[in-house]
Amino acid sequence: MPESLSKALLESQAYDFAITVLIAVVILIVGWWISKWLGAMVRRAATSSPRIDATIVPILSSVAVWSVRVFTLVAVLARFGVQTASIIAVLGAAGLAIGLALQNTLQNIAAGVMLLALRPMRAGEYISVGGTNEGTVEEIGLFMTRLTQFDGIAISLPNSTVWGANIINYSRNPTRRLDLEAQVRYDDDLDVAVNSLKALINNHPLISKDPAPMVMVMGYRENGVSINIRVWTDNAKYWELRWDMLYKIRKTLVDAGMGAAVPVRELQGPAVARERREG
Repeated sequence: MPESLSKALLESQAYDFAITVLIAVVILIVGWWISKWLGAMVRRAATSSPRIDATIVPILSSVAVWSVRVFTLVAVLARFGVQTASIIAVLGAAGLAIGLALQNTLQNIAAGVMLLALRPMRAGEYISVGGTNEGTVEEIGLFMTRLTQFDGIAISLPNSTVWGANIINYSRNPTRRLDLEAQVRYDDDLDVAVNSLKALINNHPLISKDPAPMVMVMGYRENGVSINIRVWTDNAKYWELRWDMLYKIRKTLVDAGMGAAVPVRELQGPAVARERREG
């Protein structure tokens, strides 16, 4: 083959390869842009729909994004002459290898699916996970669950950890019971104390009338009689009521003439103690 013809052939092949690379890069860039645009559009549509729970919005967005990206990668490989059947075989083998290597990650995905299916918690609810992590649910993703503590600190927990722990949901029910304890000295009038506390809870605007609020004598302590105040309120007003009641219970007892219930011990000398034993 003449040298000039060989050179022309090489230049033609290089030109074709450059065009193929350029088209593949364009496909990759456009596909990645479309995936981001589609993910944002799905997120907006799901967020604005009243029928879709906010908890599953991140999952829907991620599925839309990666569906387009996988299709884009397959299209790019096809530009270089890779057969679709080969791509599927490679993806299958790679998926098996990755699945064996990332068992914990797959457990997080499975746990995330179960959390979204059974929904023991939703975005915006305040929960406790295993009694050690508490916060408002921000997002349940494919791998992690994100919480925000009351002090603003963000917590990221693997989905498998959340799924395998006891989940206490403080926000799910519309009402919540508040139990507080007050102490009354033994030499104070117990009837006056109970009636004063009943008047307090019966007239409080944040306390529900049904179930009826209760004031009960619960026991006898070293420093006085223990009185339990048990009331129900709207879940959203629980902490507001708790702080207000802690202030007003003590103030109500003071206004009723009740002193502070502090432990009292009678100290006896040896002679007094011996005289009481002999008497």
